[in-house]
Amino acid sequence: MIPWIQIDSAPLPGGGELRLKRRGDEFSIMLGTNELMNSRLSGSEEALATLAAERLAGTSAPRVLIGGLGMGFTLRAALRAFPASATIEVVELVPNVVAWARGPMAALFGGSLDEPRVTVTVADVAEVIGGGRERYDAILLDVDNGPEGLTIPENDRLYGDSGLALAQAALKPGGLLGVWSQGPDRRFTQRLQRTGLAVEEHAVAAGRGRGRRHVVWLARRRQRTERGPAETGLSPAGTARYRPRRTRS
Repeated sequence: MIPWIQIDSAPLPGGGELRLKRRGDEFSIMLGTNELMNSRLSGSEEALATLAAERLAGTSAPRVLIGGLGMGFTLRAALRAFPASATIEVVELVPNVVAWARGPMAALFGGSLDEPRVTVTVADVAEVIGGGRERYDAILLDVDNGPEGLTIPENDRLYGDSGLALAQAALKPGGLLGVWSQGPDRRFTQRLQRTGLAVEEHAVAAGRGRGRRHVVWLARRRQRTERGPAETGLSPAGTARYRPRRTRS
C-alpha cells in the first residue's frame, strides 16, 4: 500500500494546524486526527452548487459567493452548473489553502482558478458577507465541518442568529443561502427558520455511491411580495435525498 506523505502544513487563526497529505493521486486535508476533506469524496460539496443552481435557473447573470475553497469541489461544480454569465467569488481564510490549490493540487483544480468568471480572495467570509447588502444571488458556505465550528470556533458566528441575519441581508430578494455540513443539525434548521428564510434540508451522498451522507441546507430569501413558505416553492423544513449525477467519461 502506498503510504500517506505530509506535503505541507498551515497554521490556523486562533491556533491549530491544517496538514495537507498525499497518497499517490489522492489528497487529504487534516486537522489533528480529523479528516476535513478527501479528494475522492466530492459528491456533497458538488451538490451544494448544483442544487443552488437548479433553484436559481433563469436568474440573469447570477452573482455567487463561495465561502471556503478547500479542494475546489464546490467551485468546479458551480462553473459547470451556473450559466456562463455568472460571476463566482471565492473567499478563503487560510492563504496556504490557496497556495496548495495552485501548487500540489493544481491538477485537481484543472485551471478553474484561472477562469475569467472566478475571483479568489484571502479574507474572512463573514466580513465579506457583512459588507454586502443585496449583493448576491447565492451564498454557498462550505466552511468548517458545518454549523458547529470544528476548525475555528469563531466560525460559529457565521451560523448563529446574527450571522444568518447578515447573510440574508447580503442576498438579493429571491437569493439562496446554501450550507454544507458533515451531518444533520436540528437546532441549525430551527435557527434558519427563525430568520424567515424558506428552508430545505437535503441528505446528500458524500461520494459517488452508497455510504455516508452529508447534509446541504438551502434557505431562500423571500421576494418582497411573498408572505409564506407556500409561495416560495420550498417547504419550511423539507427533507430530500440527492444523488450526484454520474458523468460519462
